[in-house]
Amino acid sequence: MRHGEVANGGERRYNGHIDVDITERGVEQMHRLAGLLEGKPVKAVYSSDLIRSVKGAKIVSERLGLTSTPLRELRERSVGKWEGLTAGEIQKRYPEEYKAWRADLLNYRPPDGECLIDVQNRILPEYRKIVSSHRDQEIALLLHGGVNRVILADALGLAPINLFRIDQSFGALNIIDHFDDGMAVVKLVNG
Repeated sequence: MRHGEVANGGERRYNGHIDVDITERGVEQMHRLAGLLEGKPVKAVYSSDLIRSVKGAKIVSERLGLTSTPLRELRERSVGKWEGLTAGEIQKRYPEEYKAWRADLLNYRPPDGECLIDVQNRILPEYRKIVSSHRDQEIALLLHGGVNRVILADALGLAPINLFRIDQSFGALNIIDHFDDGMAVVKLVNG
């Protein structure tokens, strides 16, 4: 799942590792997700350690009678010095870096930030560890748009550059089934 609407969500800012809270609408979105999962045999809830993810995971886990586990490894992509800025602000303040980023979306690292390959290499091992520790169980992960895209692109067998083709609205629900042979079947995207 993706966390609920954030306080600066309408501004389309790159929040990255900034700890931005969710709005009242974001809280409502988390309660809606919790309601969708109520009565399901969910055995564990995980989130990143950023408040927008933790808050949503707490709402979901409390409804399910569970506690959530926040993990730093599940954070959104760090965009370093660009955090909190819009694309327009980045383009104005860092014009050469912005051009380099747009020319190589996978490998360009913003100043003090991560490239998408770094994010993929951080997220996927942690995700696989969580999934393998819950064989034959349903689990819930309350994460971020970019993190969810990385996981979904991997499950769909898409090249990482194609993760931008996957939409993740605030409060989105995705469902992925994993099988013993390593096969993943994506049953729902951005629900």
